Amino acid sequence: MKDTILLFPATGMGHLVSMVELGKLILHQYGHQFSITILLINDPFDPPAITSYVNTISQTHPSITFHTLPHRSVDTAPTRSRAAIAFEFLSLYGSDFFDYLKHLPDSSKPRAIVIDYFCACALPVAREFGIPVFHFFTSGAAVLGAYLYLPTMHEENNTTQSFKDLPDTLLRFPGFPPLPATQMAKPFLDRNDPAYDYIIYFSEQLRKSDGILVNTFEALEPNALQVLADGSCVPKGTTPPVYCVGPLIANPDEGESQHACLTWLDSQPSKSVVFLCFGSRGSFSAEQVKEIAKGLENSGQRFLWVVKNPPKDNSKQSEEADEIDLECLMPEGFLERTRERGMVVKLWAPQVAVLKHPSVAGGGEGVPMVAWPLYAEQHMNRALLVGVMKMAIAVEERDEDRLVTGEELERSVRELMDTEVGRELRERSGKLREMAEEALGPRGTSAAALAKLAKLWSWSSQG
Repeated sequence: MKDTILLFPATGMGHLVSMVELGKLILHQYGHQFSITILLINDPFDPPAITSYVNTISQTHPSITFHTLPHRSVDTAPTRSRAAIAFEFLSLYGSDFFDYLKHLPDSSKPRAIVIDYFCACALPVAREFGIPVFHFFTSGAAVLGAYLYLPTMHEENNTTQSFKDLPDTLLRFPGFPPLPATQMAKPFLDRNDPAYDYIIYFSEQLRKSDGILVNTFEALEPNALQVLADGSCVPKGTTPPVYCVGPLIANPDEGESQHACLTWLDSQPSKSVVFLCFGSRGSFSAEQVKEIAKGLENSGQRFLWVVKNPPKDNSKQSEEADEIDLECLMPEGFLERTRERGMVVKLWAPQVAVLKHPSVAGGGEGVPMVAWPLYAEQHMNRALLVGVMKMAIAVEERDEDRLVTGEELERSVRELMDTEVGRELRERSGKLREMAEEALGPRGTSAAALAKLAKLWSWSSQG
C-alpha cells in the first residue's frame, strides 16, 4: 500500500492548480511510493471551472484523490474587508481538519501534510497527530524571506501607523530591494484591518513549518537563498529547511490546443506577438481598458489580449464575470482597426500553451515581461523581476489615480519589442529557461530537493 501525502490548498483556482501541479510532480518521480490526497474547502463562491478542473484531474490522474470539507459560514458584512472575510473563512477549518484526520484509519494516515501559506490552521492540528507539516510557497525565495521576516518587522515597528499612511517610507527586508510601504499587498496595508493580524499569524506559523517547498530553483535566486540560509529572515529563531522544487508550470491539456487564439498565433510571425494576461483575478476599470487599447494600437505591435469585465469596485480583482461586450468596452473602431495584427479574447486563454508558442515574443528563447502589478504580492515580484533578475520592464502608474496611460503602455511595449534592452531581456530569459530545465532534470537541483523530501517522508512512515 502506498503512503499518502496530503495537500491542503487555499480556495481559488490559482492555489488549487499550484497544489495539483506539486502533486503531479511528486507522482511523476515517486508514484511508486506515494499517492496524493487533496483537501478542498467548500466555497460557494468558487466558479464552475474549479469543479470541471477537479473532475478532469480525477479522471486523468487516478493517484490524485480529492476530499471536500463541509461548508462553513462567515460574516460577510460589507464593513469588513474582502481579505479579512477570506482569511477568517480559511481559519474556521481547523476543527474540520481535525475531524478528517481523526476518522482516518491508522493505515491511511498521511505521512506528511503540505499546506498553503493561508491554511495555517492545519499546522497545530497536524502536530497533535504527530504528522510532519510542510508549507508550499509559490512566490519564490525572495518573497518567502520577506514573509518570514514580517513578524520581526511588526515587532520592531514602534509606531501604530499603517503602511498605507507611510507613502515616503521604504521597507527593507533582508536580501530584498527597498519597497515603498504603500506597495505592500492590500492585507498588509491597514493595521486596523483584521486581515493584517491574520497575515502576521500566517507568517508566524510559516516559521514553525517542518520545511518549506518553494516554487523556484537555486540558480534563479542564489542570493535570496543565501539570506534564508544565514538566518537573517528569522533573527530570533530558526528558519525552516527550504526545498527549491520548481519551476512548477501546468502542462497544457488536450483541450487547449483547440482554442481559437492558438490557431490565430499559428498565422503570426515568429516572436512577434505581445501577450497581455493579468491572471485569473485581474481586471481593470473601463477607463483603464480604453488606455490599454490606445497603447496597443499606437505601439504598432501584434498582440493577444485577454479581457475581463471591469470589477464592481476598485479592487482590480475580478469576480465571476457576466457576458463581456467588447464593442462597448473598447474605444470606438479599435477592434476593426487592429483586426489584422491583434486578437482580443474574452475571460480566458490557455496561458501556458500561449507562452510556449513560437509566435509569442521571446518564443523558445524565453518570454520577457512588462511588469504591471495589480494585487497580492505582485509589487514585490515586480521589484525582483525588474531590479534583481533583469527579466522585465516596469510599467508606471500615475500617482494621482494609479492609472497606466496609453502612452506609458506604448512606451514599455516598444521598449520590450524594439530596443536593445528588450533584446537583452529576451536573451537573459532564454538562458534562465534553459537553467530551469536543467534544475528539473534527473541530475538537477530541484530534482535533488524533491528526492530529499521523498526520503524524509518515507522515513517518517517507518518511524
